[in-house]
Parts: sequence; structure tokens; C-alpha cells
Amino acid sequence: MEIKPEHTAKEKKPLYLTVYDELFKRIMNGTFPAKSQLPTEPELAKMFDVSRMTLRQALALLQDDGLVKSFHGKGNFVTGSRIEQRSVGLEKIGNPVYKCHTEDIDHVDIQFRLDLESDYTKEVLNRRATAVVAIERWYKSKGQAVAFAFTFMAIEAASELNLDLQNEEQLLDMLENKVYELANSATVEVKHSTVMNSTSQKFELDGGEVCDLLLESLYVNEQYPIVYNKYYIPKEFSRIKINATK
Repeated sequence: MEIKPEHTAKEKKPLYLTVYDELFKRIMNGTFPAKSQLPTEPELAKMFDVSRMTLRQALALLQDDGLVKSFHGKGNFVTGSRIEQRSVGLEKIGNPVYKCHTEDIDHVDIQFRLDLESDYTKEVLNRRATAVVAIERWYKSKGQAVAFAFTFMAIEAASELNLDLQNEEQLLDMLENKVYELANSATVEVKHSTVMNSTSQKFELDGGEVCDLLLESLYVNEQYPIVYNKYYIPKEFSRIKINATK
């Protein structure tokens, strides 16, 4: 379809994009510095002489950019003064929490149990197991649980990795770091989930019930995954990124 210049000239830029551009500029030049709280929505709407709906459209775009985060009952906060430099995303093997989470993780709470194998674990681990190690990890930032991981591992895999399951420090280091160094390949499937924050959970996830769910299989060999991970990252804190190359 041919687009004639005189037609494009008649199109006016939507007002919410004008507000977005101005807010973007003020964040980038430090008028609204990193980690600061933006003025309230009524104040911003008055500042730009626009409706609350127009303002919220602009704020939604800034949230999509990862420059603004909205906390229910608290307001809108600036996450950074500039767009991040290119960083490693899901295209490289590594713990996705640290690549996809916007908050700094300062503590990981871990616990495990032994389960009998099930049709489900046979499917995701692609092997028979005498028993299955089921491991829960709660990622915390400033005392709040902000992500959750559930891991399945055949007891035979624990033996192959020379893991002492009673050694919490060794187990955590294996799941957080060493298994990613050992892995030769991985598959990651991204879904959405609303199953978190039930009364049976040890901690309540901060950031709301809607999570990005990353299903990860890590392979040391091609026969079966050494571990199968389910990572839950609340949408409020999730930034999934893939650097694609040709």
C-alpha cells in the first residue's frame, strides 16, 4: 500500500505519547532520579494538563520500558535513570532469576524433601528414579520474598553430582551456580501462572499473584535433564530478555 506524504502530515501525535516523551526525558536527565517516587497521578496530570487516563497510558509505556514501577497503595517509582546497557539474557545458560528479576536478591531460603517418583516427574526428568528430590527456594530482597523456585532432581542425579543433601550450603551452591557451569545445554519455556500465594506456601510472594513462569531443563548429557526447575517471578519484578543474533 502506498503511503502519501500529505496523508502522514495530517496525523497528530497522540497526547499520551507526548506525555510519555516528556516523562522519559525527565527520567533520563535526572529530574526524576533513580529510586525516587514520582509525583502523584493527580499532580502529574495537572503538571501536563491531561486527564488521568492519558497520564496512565504514558506511565504504562514507561513501565513496559522498565523505567517505572507501580506499587499498589504506594505510587510510581523510578527504577533507573537510563536504559540498561546490553546484558546477558535467556540466550545464555544461567540462573534466570538473576537475569530476569528487577530486584537485587540478597538471600535465598531453601528446603527439600524426598518424594516417590510420579508420572509427572518421569515425564519432566525423562528417566526412572528410585526417589525424587523436591527442592523449594525462596528468593528474598530486603526481607520480602520476591521469587520462588521449585526443583525436581532424581536421587540418582544427586549421587552423580556428589551432593550431600544434608549440606544446605553445598546444595544451594549447586542449584544456584555449579549446575549451570556443568550444563551443556538448556531449554526454557515461558508461561504465566497465578498459583502462588496459597495458604500452604511458606512465604507470600511480594509483587502480586500473577507470575512469569520459566520452566527450565538443564542437560549435562543429551539423555535426560540433570534438574528440572520451575521459576516463578511476579510480573511486577519480571524483565525477560533475549539477545538474538543471526
